[in-house]
Amino acid sequence: MPAATPAWFCLRSQPKHEHIAAAHLCWLDNLDVFVPRIRFKRITRHGPVWVTEALFPNYLFARFDWASSLRRICCSRGVSGVVHFGSQWPVIPDEAIDGLRASVGQDEIYVVPAELLPGEAVRITGGSFHGLQAVVARVMPGAKRIAVLMDFLGSQTAVELELDKVVKAADERGLFRRGECLSAAA
Repeated sequence: MPAATPAWFCLRSQPKHEHIAAAHLCWLDNLDVFVPRIRFKRITRHGPVWVTEALFPNYLFARFDWASSLRRICCSRGVSGVVHFGSQWPVIPDEAIDGLRASVGQDEIYVVPAELLPGEAVRITGGSFHGLQAVVARVMPGAKRIAVLMDFLGSQTAVELELDKVVKAADERGLFRRGECLSAAA
């Protein structure tokens, strides 16, 4: 059983309801809520679009007094429960939350830069090459175009595309968790 002072806990939300759970929890007294989010470009059938998702899908963090607030927290709309392991209710150190808050910024949203650099892997999001992966050869910002190298029909081919027809091929959430986005932004 955790101490009777407010501490950070990890809460499980209903699928895709992190923001709903956070909004309802903010109405409760003596409660601090933190939902880190990530914003990045994603491929769709209609081309790349900017999306914002929870950095940790189905999870959020709240600081509360376990003994007096657990029942109210668990019954809040959008919350499935507080993460626990049997009778163990892990407390998240303040330093971990502070570090995560510093990483995502004041708005609690980390924006993955959309700039492309030569050598980066990209996925084509439109036209006859939709869904294929390529490597950036040259960026032409004035013309809003990009030259990529791709394996097509057994040979490497150079193709020029509009900048808005490609997105980075990497899993941006995974890059953030490994710290690669943060080191690239610095």
